[in-house]
Amino acid sequence: MSNDRLMICGNTKDIRELPQVIRGWAEGASLDEIRQAATFDLLTGRFEVPDNNPADVIASEWQWLLKDADDADWPQYQALIESAHAEPKLRRLYPFTSHWALSFSNTPDYPFSPSFVSIDSPRGTGDYTIREWWNGPALHHVTTAAEAIAIAVGRIPADLLQTSSENPAQDS
Repeated sequence: MSNDRLMICGNTKDIRELPQVIRGWAEGASLDEIRQAATFDLLTGRFEVPDNNPADVIASEWQWLLKDADDADWPQYQALIESAHAEPKLRRLYPFTSHWALSFSNTPDYPFSPSFVSIDSPRGTGDYTIREWWNGPALHHVTTAAEAIAIAVGRIPADLLQTSSENPAQDS
C-alpha cells in the first residue's frame, strides 16, 4: 500500500514464488522491477500516477479493474465491469470492489464517499443483486449486467452527477 492505495496485486498457487516479490518491495525496487521479478501474473499500474491527479487515478483504477475482471474467469463479473466502464456517468467515478461487489465513490481517496449502489455478480446462474451498500438489503435482482448498470446510473445522487460532469476527462 502507498498513500492508502493498493500498488500491486497478484495470485499464485505456489507460496514459494512470493519471497522474490516481497524482497523487491522491502528493498525499494520499482514496480516494474517487482513485476519482472514475479514468476506469476502480478498486476501493477494501479496508481502509478506521478502527480496523483484524481481523474488519472480513477482512469488507472478502471484499467486495473478491466484487467482483473478479464483474468477472473467469471463471465458475469467481467460483463458487470465492462458494462459499468462503458457508461460515462459511472466511468467518471472511482470504482472499487469489496467482496467482489462493485461500488463507486466520487473520490479515489479513502474513506470513500457514501455508497449509493453496490452490485453483486452471480456465479453461474442467478441474478445481479443491487444494494445500497455492500451487505445492505437487496433492492433489486436483475438478469443482466446492462440492467444492473442502468439501475446504478439511476441511483447516482444529483451532487455526484454534478461533480462528475465537471470532470469531463473521464469521457474517453
